[in-house]
Amino acid sequence: MRVKSFLLFLFLAFVAVMLFACSKGGQMPEKEIMASINKKLREIPDSTWEKLSKKKIYFGHQSVGFNILDGVKDLMKEYPQIKLNIVETKDPKELREGDFAHSRVGTNVDPISKIDEFGDLINNGFGDQVDFAFMKLCYVDINAKSDVVEIFQQYKNKMEALKIGFPQTHFIYFTVPLTHQKTSWKTSIKKLIGKKEIWEYADNIKRNEFNQMLVKENKSNVLIFDIAKVESTLPGGQRSSFDLAGETYFQLAPGYTNDGGHLNEIARKLVASELLISLANAVE
Repeated sequence: MRVKSFLLFLFLAFVAVMLFACSKGGQMPEKEIMASINKKLREIPDSTWEKLSKKKIYFGHQSVGFNILDGVKDLMKEYPQIKLNIVETKDPKELREGDFAHSRVGTNVDPISKIDEFGDLINNGFGDQVDFAFMKLCYVDINAKSDVVEIFQQYKNKMEALKIGFPQTHFIYFTVPLTHQKTSWKTSIKKLIGKKEIWEYADNIKRNEFNQMLVKENKSNVLIFDIAKVESTLPGGQRSSFDLAGETYFQLAPGYTNDGGHLNEIARKLVASELLISLANAVE
């Protein structure tokens, strides 16, 4: 009996190692990604970019937000028709036409502090100044222990209140960024034996749950920038994901990050391009 158990363990370990080896992500085809970015950006008329250059924008964020802004700077060097002045400030009196203002909000791992500070900044001057306003939670703000229903409700309530208070401002909702968790052959064994809770997946599962609730807000006619979808979508259109207990969950594509969470150079351009396109479309 022990021999059979040992042989079964060896077989499962072999299958797990093979699955793990096959699941490793390689380098992204940068030329293909840049060709797609180029095509999409050039489909936007210069007149639309000109309209966007006269708007005022405010973005509350933390570290991945800086990745996105670096991507915007990268793209503006390559596409001179995109003219935005990126300025870090919490003072609405400093805003000028064409400013893409941004600042850190709240504290990492404390999503409510970010929601509250964003609301305070909008209520204390930015709401009277800007044409577009949005804030982004970080992947560290939602983990396996998070009450995503409560966080979502706080986020939704705040955004709805701001929309009522400043009807001339376009508020854009953001999904929560994902991570690419490091898994091992042990993870694959856990899946093979049918474990329903795997700690390596738990954080991203919670982020997926938050994002699913947010995407449903599309029915409420709100503007949503689905950063999680951009981060998980590969050049061919398929999405980087994992399965557990019959459910599929999305994750940050491995070729888009160097540390499992932050965006690398090609990914920051990709996310920045999609954000700029969303803003350009909203202008029209």
